[in-house]
Amino acid sequence: MIDDDICYRALRQRDPRFDGRFFTAVTTTGIYCRPVCPSPRPRRTNCRFFPSAAAAEQAGFRACRRCRPETAPGSPAWAGVDTTVNRALKLIDEGALDSGSVGDLADRLGVGDRHLRRLFDERLGASPAAVAHTQRLHLARRLVETTSLPMTEVAQAAGFRSLRRFNDAFAKCFRQPPSALRRAGHDDIEAHNDSAFVLTFGWRRPYDWPHLLGFLRRRALAGIEACGADWYARTFHTPQGPGTVHARFDPGRRRIVARLTLPSPRVLRPAIGRLRALFDLDANSAAIDAELARDPALAADVDRRPGIRVPGTWDPFEFACRAVIGQQVSVKGARTIALRLASRCGKALPDDLRPAGNGDDEAVLDRLFPTPGEVVDADLDGLGMPGKRIDALRAVARAFHDGPLADARSLAPEALREAIAGLPGLGPWTAETIAMRAIGDPDAFPGTDLGVLKALDLDLSAGGRRELEARAASWRPWRAYATVRLWNLLEDKT
Repeated sequence: MIDDDICYRALRQRDPRFDGRFFTAVTTTGIYCRPVCPSPRPRRTNCRFFPSAAAAEQAGFRACRRCRPETAPGSPAWAGVDTTVNRALKLIDEGALDSGSVGDLADRLGVGDRHLRRLFDERLGASPAAVAHTQRLHLARRLVETTSLPMTEVAQAAGFRSLRRFNDAFAKCFRQPPSALRRAGHDDIEAHNDSAFVLTFGWRRPYDWPHLLGFLRRRALAGIEACGADWYARTFHTPQGPGTVHARFDPGRRRIVARLTLPSPRVLRPAIGRLRALFDLDANSAAIDAELARDPALAADVDRRPGIRVPGTWDPFEFACRAVIGQQVSVKGARTIALRLASRCGKALPDDLRPAGNGDDEAVLDRLFPTPGEVVDADLDGLGMPGKRIDALRAVARAFHDGPLADARSLAPEALREAIAGLPGLGPWTAETIAMRAIGDPDAFPGTDLGVLKALDLDLSAGGRRELEARAASWRPWRAYATVRLWNLLEDKT
């Protein structure tokens, strides 16, 4: 990542996904900052880039007082202590401390309770519990302002263990009770009933949502997913039981209205994060498009289809299975085999969760994709795959069940690639594809992808691949977005 030109492109957009992956030192001020610092952007000639805050300080720069780079999320390039903090922050964001203790979190990270507290104090100046408390309050405020959930369910969804604690903490932080904030809120709060949570998500223009839905539609697994002209629905697992989501796109109001059926309000927070990742709602498309349009091969596609996003995935394990199955197989063939796997190993969706559907909004959902444990114990013969690919599928299931990928969403991109590289039958293409869609690495790049090479009229030789790698350097750090556009170009050609 520490390439000066690449870092400066990321700095220009202040993309939060690069926060902690490098630090910018400004020679004219002697100060170093995070990529997301709100200070005026320095000139390229005045910038030096470092992989860690320590490296910047060793070179004689002092920390910015506005963005406090010493508190940045842990960089994958840093030593293990900072990677531990980074993983801990991601797990807290998924609700790890809503139902568990700091000791439980430390066990998941493979460190001691006291050591984890010390790391948080050194790196963030706050305890894990304090970080979790702040996140609960800000989620609670969003739910109060944008939903009609009863306050009891808002408290549960945000991770508070009692309504009284929620009311006290909310009033102390925001200087008013939650009921007052709701009265001052929006007029378009969605209706709520006893069986579902209805939330709205906005997006920044441009956003080519029809392209994203078309991408998902061509790959949808019948019974697990359904996709219409302006909506997407699917089933999923949570630690407390199965759930479903139905998301409708409303371009007139530039929003998505998502209806989530969940076994408990406590699993709402991670579900929100997964929806945002699935639809790539946090990307700054205008800035990314401007960078990619510098390449003549991509400029026409950018002009014709602004706002292309990278389709994410709800469950990293599900996508990892589909990536293994999809090796050297067409999209249609991979979907057929994935459906066989789901039919053989996955459980049926309980009847009370199956949506009735109506008219063009019909969503036939009746099955759950199997869990890692269900695949580990299953008979996988006869799925229509070579024996080595079945072995690779089992290895992936074991890695997600109780191995290095058990907390895949909390891993930094480099750590994810390293874990995948250690599994039999998984090469660079699989690792990059999983990093691209399962954890949303914007710079992931499957450089051996046949479609990418064909889109640029490059041959499959080593020379063609070297030419592709050289050209892709100009797309960094947005190579994942360039990849999606190249797939589009290939479809246009065929």
